[in-house]
Amino acid sequence: MPQLETDYLVIGAGTAGLAFADALVAESDARVVIVDRRGQPGGHWTDAYPFVRLHQPSAFYGVNSLDLGRARKDDSGPNAGLYELASGPEVCSYFDRVLRERLLPSGRVEWRPMTEVMADGRLRNLLSGEITELKVRRRVVDAAYGGPSIPSTHIPKFGVAPGVRLVPPNALAGLAHAKGSGPDGVPTRFVILGAGKTAMDTGVWLLQSGARPEDIQWVVPRDSWLIHRLTTQPGLEFFEHSIGGQADQMQAFAEATSVDDLFLRLEAAGSVMRIHRDRLPTMFHLATISPGEVEQLRRIEQVIRLGRVRRIETDRLVLEEGDVPMQPGTLFIDCTASAVEPRPSQPIFQEGRIVLQIVRLPQPAFSAALIGWVEAHHQDDAVKNGLCRTVPFPYTMADYPASMMANLSNQAAWGRDPGLRAWMRTSRLDGFGPMLAQIDPQDSGRLAILGRLKALAGPAMENLARLAAQAKRNPAAAAGGTGA
Repeated sequence: MPQLETDYLVIGAGTAGLAFADALVAESDARVVIVDRRGQPGGHWTDAYPFVRLHQPSAFYGVNSLDLGRARKDDSGPNAGLYELASGPEVCSYFDRVLRERLLPSGRVEWRPMTEVMADGRLRNLLSGEITELKVRRRVVDAAYGGPSIPSTHIPKFGVAPGVRLVPPNALAGLAHAKGSGPDGVPTRFVILGAGKTAMDTGVWLLQSGARPEDIQWVVPRDSWLIHRLTTQPGLEFFEHSIGGQADQMQAFAEATSVDDLFLRLEAAGSVMRIHRDRLPTMFHLATISPGEVEQLRRIEQVIRLGRVRRIETDRLVLEEGDVPMQPGTLFIDCTASAVEPRPSQPIFQEGRIVLQIVRLPQPAFSAALIGWVEAHHQDDAVKNGLCRTVPFPYTMADYPASMMANLSNQAAWGRDPGLRAWMRTSRLDGFGPMLAQIDPQDSGRLAILGRLKALAGPAMENLARLAAQAKRNPAAAAGGTGA
């Protein structure tokens, strides 16, 4: 039986696993084995729908050692004027380059595709069945703990009657291959199921591909607040929107009287948006969007708000709060897979194990790379966990204050570690660290924005603690009575 020894076993070759391995290899002499049940690196991106793009700029996504994209701005489409967003195929190609041009040439990384880790720790190739004995000298790294549910592979949680045409968004680009005008032909009426970013991407794609707004219905169980993409731009020319936007957010954190009031303040400051102005959202899963996308989605006027789907019949849609008649031949698009399946937070550094989780919302790549840096440069797990406290995902609106408290607490801890602080100021994944390093010491206007940001940090933490305590006692009251 083949035998293998390594310092680290990384389970999962998606964004988190590769970003961690890249940072660890760059900052230490460790040897790493990366395994994945898929046949290529990229994780869920390998199964993504063809029109998917990053939510936030390519400039701070991927791994630290290799740029993604060309640091250019889009000159057309809903993202025009903002930094480019890599497409799904671009991301997959990029992660293949990471493996081939960065990790494997180090001589300290071994890649095992189509491989699973058995319960006893041995490796099994899924194609040959060959078993490899593995000795891990330091840690097993779980890079799949926070993995999303994938539209193309998840199982719907609602019933589907025979004869109903239900597809994932992955199938839309291939509709031209359908024959005839019957139930298997190219459809002309569409129902989007789900209210997350996948559903939004699908709505924009349908409209841009020629579907008429009046032929699209959208099932929206909950309206969502959305991050304004303008506040996420990495270029120094966007300083007033990005760093200034952070200062505005900090002021909202410091002054809000409830969660709903917090988001209304963030909206007034231009930090978040909502698609339908007459609806107060009850969800915030950190999706990022441009004003151009919002305007496209507002063209879809047939929005169904009767709760979640229970069953799809050939002539009607059965929802929690009522039924809606459906025309024959309607195509239902399942966008109900969740990228944020609830999982309990746990310590990242454990005995013989690292469980990769978010340490700065909403950035999985930066989080994993920072964890890799900390693993390479610190010895004591208590110190490591002090620098890398898991930031809980805000599954409900009432969760958001506690999530932001954890974000700010981590940021403060990083600032007290000189080595980590220096790494962040040059890390392409940090997004804003390199921007801050470029500020002219004589630029009084931008220095004033930084001063305002720092001055508001204390009051923000104090008020977020009050809002978090209020949410824990009574989530509905924390949200201003609308519930979460």
